[in-house]
Amino acid sequence: MPQPLALTIPPDTDEVPRLLDALEGFAEEAGLSPKAAHRLALVVEELAANVAMHGTGGAGGATYIAVTVRAEADEVIATVEDDGRAFDPLVRAAPDTDAALEDREIGGLGVHFVQQMTKAIRYSREDGLNRLTAVLDAAG
Repeated sequence: MPQPLALTIPPDTDEVPRLLDALEGFAEEAGLSPKAAHRLALVVEELAANVAMHGTGGAGGATYIAVTVRAEADEVIATVEDDGRAFDPLVRAAPDTDAALEDREIGGLGVHFVQQMTKAIRYSREDGLNRLTAVLDAAG
């Protein structure tokens, strides 16, 4: 098993490419299939970008995004953590993807996408931190 990846970045979308580079290196070292590596990158990118775009404004906004990724047997576990205001993106109702685009509510598609790409995802709020943990299939 490869060493876990641990990276902390400022909550800025300009920092996401650095995160993606680190994920690519981890996926290669872990021997993930191209499909699993792609899914891992998409999931972590979406979760980190959500913090950067929606969790930073005003009082109580996030000051960092910490990402850890580890490979365990047939799974990859990715955790995205921030110190912003409490927010559980998983409680929002799933978007109606059958509705016409102009009839849909804005937002929620990214998290819906993440839920579809993972085996499991959970949110917790501990010690003033938001923590999203995603479990992905290592085979893709």
